[in-house]
Amino acid sequence: MSSDVAIEVDALSKSYRLAHAQPHTGLRDLLADRLRHPFQRGPLDRFQALDGVSFDVARGEVLGVIGPNGAGKSTLLKVLARITEPDSGTAMLRGRLGSLLEVGTGFHPELTGRENVFLNGAILGMTRREIARSFDEIVDFADVHRFLDTPVKRYSSGMYVRLAFAVAAHLQAEILVVDEVLAVGDVSFQQKCLAKMSDIAGEEGRTILFISHNMAAIQSLCHRAVVLGGGRVVFDGDVDEAVGAYLAIGRGTEQVHPPGVWDHSGHDNPFDPSGALVRRIAVETSGGPTDVVRTGSDVTIRLEVRGLRKGPAADQIAVQVTSDLDVPVFNVNTSMLAPTESRGRADEETAVVKIARLPLTPGQYWLTVAVVEAHGGEPRDVLVRGARFTVIADDVYGSGYELTRRDGAVFVDAAWEYHPSEETET
Repeated sequence: MSSDVAIEVDALSKSYRLAHAQPHTGLRDLLADRLRHPFQRGPLDRFQALDGVSFDVARGEVLGVIGPNGAGKSTLLKVLARITEPDSGTAMLRGRLGSLLEVGTGFHPELTGRENVFLNGAILGMTRREIARSFDEIVDFADVHRFLDTPVKRYSSGMYVRLAFAVAAHLQAEILVVDEVLAVGDVSFQQKCLAKMSDIAGEEGRTILFISHNMAAIQSLCHRAVVLGGGRVVFDGDVDEAVGAYLAIGRGTEQVHPPGVWDHSGHDNPFDPSGALVRRIAVETSGGPTDVVRTGSDVTIRLEVRGLRKGPAADQIAVQVTSDLDVPVFNVNTSMLAPTESRGRADEETAVVKIARLPLTPGQYWLTVAVVEAHGGEPRDVLVRGARFTVIADDVYGSGYELTRRDGAVFVDAAWEYHPSEETET
């Protein structure tokens, strides 16, 4: 294994046997069945938690591990932490591992917080002197001064997590594995933990595996992400694209060729018995339809619609852009910007909205399109996540700096100026 690689996972597989108990109507039936078949067990099934998982993690890298429940995330981390053994494959670690997999892991409930700091540090392979050197920082970070000499069985789950994370983060383990347990803490402590993980990865060069269902935390902290589905790696790469791949699992939008065009002519419309009003969505740049656009480029959204009401009570069309976290980024609708009149047939026409210098930073985005009755009335057709596109970086400021998601969701046209300070007359 290269010295630049902290973790190397190769064809890792792990399955569990699932026994299904036979139903019995009463104790007599259970005893009779056991006497007739003393060595027979219930039917067995196997659950494949991991199936040939492979990836590498570079030293100092922060890797997110995401996926739906049951995808194999926790099993993977338990194999890496040597809590469970794989059926096949290897997981090689270069350096000491500190893990925070579930509340109370590595703590003894009868020991005090002080004693558990030393116990947990010893489990991580630290000497007593190393632990003592970091002890005050651990206690300050966890903010458990008043309860330091209280048995941890009396701690709340939040106090447990604070102390456990503080121990794992401040002792000098080269690799830190953190499961979803941070969700137990309050918002301020979660932010504190994320800041600490960013520091130990960036300044101290340690490696972090972070598993979470909080996609905003994944995007702000991680350099890269692995998406697990059904025990397999379904995506490994850019964190924003990984979040998009995760959120698209089970709720993908059907796309037809060419890329950038989505046909919805047959979708169910619960608001109008006549069927779909929004029949087609296209995302276009100067080169035509596309599902990949650059930050700051001119973008056209073209909608093929039918059955729009005209006149004083004309229907409104709304287009909302949302992030992959379902957070609205911006909205444009015909009540804001009055369209020119259609020159097509009365029942079928194309509605076009042009967006100059698309103000989105790199990432995955969705379009929700709606036809609504005049003056904010009832909806007539709604396509939630009707189209999806990717924004990639570009030098929008002409300075050589390419924006990332860490710079926020949008960019603004801005300029810095320097002016000499006025000298104060004496």
